[in-house]
Amino acid sequence: MAAMKPRTGDGPMEAIRETRLIIVRVPLEGGGRLVVSVNDDEARELRDALSSVVGE
Repeated sequence: MAAMKPRTGDGPMEAIRETRLIIVRVPLEGGGRLVVSVNDDEARELRDALSSVVGE
């Protein structure tokens, strides 16, 4: 049997493409990560919403 690795949830913020979706993983304060899958249109909408708050 393969060894099981503990899932700590820690790690960097990342976004990866899997077929038609983009998987975004965001570390949270207190541990764990928020994992969201979005399509291209939703990713553009998220980018626009964040850039309007943060600025470019």
